[in-house]
Amino acid sequence: MRPRTTSTPRVATVAVALLGLLLSFLSLGTPAHAAATGFRIENGRLLEASGNDFVMRGVNHAHTWYPGETQSLADIKALGANTVRVVLSDGHRWTKNSAQDVAGVIAQCKANRLICVLEVHDTTGYGEEAAAGTLDHAADYWIGLKDVLAGQEDYVIINVGNEPWGNTNPAGWTDPTIAAVKKLRGAGFTHTIMVDAPNWGQDWQGVMRANAQSVYKADTTGNLIFSIHMYSVYDTAQEITDYLNAFVNAKLPILIGEFGGPADQYGDPDEDTMMAVAQQLKLGYLAWSWSGNTDPVLDLAIDFDRTRLSSWGERVFHGANGIAATSKEATVYSSGGGDTTAPTAPGAPTASGVTSSSVGLKWAASTDATGVTGYDVVRVSGGTETAVTSTTTTTATLTGLSPATSYTFAVYARDAAGNRSPRSATVTVTTSSGGSTSTCGVGYRVTSSWPGGFQGEIVLRNTGTSAINGWTLRWTFPDSQRITNLWGGTATQSGSEVSVTSAPYTATIPAAGSVTLGFTAGRAATNPSPTAFTLNGAACSVS
Repeated sequence: MRPRTTSTPRVATVAVALLGLLLSFLSLGTPAHAAATGFRIENGRLLEASGNDFVMRGVNHAHTWYPGETQSLADIKALGANTVRVVLSDGHRWTKNSAQDVAGVIAQCKANRLICVLEVHDTTGYGEEAAAGTLDHAADYWIGLKDVLAGQEDYVIINVGNEPWGNTNPAGWTDPTIAAVKKLRGAGFTHTIMVDAPNWGQDWQGVMRANAQSVYKADTTGNLIFSIHMYSVYDTAQEITDYLNAFVNAKLPILIGEFGGPADQYGDPDEDTMMAVAQQLKLGYLAWSWSGNTDPVLDLAIDFDRTRLSSWGERVFHGANGIAATSKEATVYSSGGGDTTAPTAPGAPTASGVTSSSVGLKWAASTDATGVTGYDVVRVSGGTETAVTSTTTTTATLTGLSPATSYTFAVYARDAAGNRSPRSATVTVTTSSGGSTSTCGVGYRVTSSWPGGFQGEIVLRNTGTSAINGWTLRWTFPDSQRITNLWGGTATQSGSEVSVTSAPYTATIPAAGSVTLGFTAGRAATNPSPTAFTLNGAACSVS
């Protein structure tokens, strides 16, 4: 869960004494342990029982608070994830998830070909959060579920307790973590065990980093992985790369068990670097969170609807180094020891129905031994690619394009094992001019503000007599405001110039109808409102 720190100081650098700690790690070495069943750790890597390297690509899902949202696992899988981290309760703080319920979650994970990371959330912020439970209590909960978990070592990873220490005396994290791991091993568990960092998961004081080797050595199986949660503490590339490389260089297994992208009052997480470095180092990441957050800017899907991804959800699933492009299904779900053969390249796309803001694409199907499950459409610009949309068919309608603009598109195919095909040939189209006038109105207002940031709302009205199908809204901020998260469309910003393209669920604005966009942004001391907006290249009235 996203940390709710109230006194976290800004860390000058997360890599305090990094060199000395790293040398300490390396000098101690990684001990040999008895072989584990199912998932296992070897040379700092998470491996499946087959010996294949497994890199988690997925999201967190708040099952314990939304037990009726049973469709979520299928939806998360449909968007390309190979793993889901499921929030459970041991009964200390929230309603206890029963053995029957947990068995059902595991069955749903397996039915949807997902690896299931199960975590107890009641431990969040222990030592600072008065309502939090202990790791020892969480360990007892897992022991009570032993009959449910036994035999699931190929499919389930046990995350002992979420963010099990706050900012008060985080050095107290080490001994209870070791004790909980030993308690589970003593009870006969051979699963891969995941342990979260202190400081509400962010380890900004380096306690987990400094003590990781001793915690790892205390596990008699060596089947343990560390989880760092990256939010606003990790707002520079250096902090992120230093922290993750410290573990990788010491051959200590780690993943980003939670991370956020939207800014908060403490800072603006650098999610682009988190995802890029995780891909570079082949480390897992699990974004927070699917839906149902108290703060909706963290919802990947709006109202648990996978067809209504927020801008945060679009970033995680379809952006650079995102889930759709990098996820590989666990080989335990594939026949013949694992499918590693990519589909053939799709046929070159052809364009039709080109307007000032949209284009239809169609291509010949790809072929694959186990079946193609989806296609990813990308925009190509020089040597870079930008994810545009994903579909399970061989057609796509792209909306929200700019008038009189040249676009180049290509297509990839994906199979059930997550293998991605070579890229198709490209097609280049130029949208029409779109005319010089527009029948639109814009209402802009600030709904709340705080030092250094604010939340805004834009109501985009169709004042014409026919529907608007696909749109791009542009404006220029008069001061140093910068969008940090937006829902209802996809935002890009260059300097003070902002461009927002419609989301699938806001693309059509009926005559006399409207759509509402929401966003958060950073600001300086003043926060003047923009005074001019254009829709598909034509000016709108402003009210």
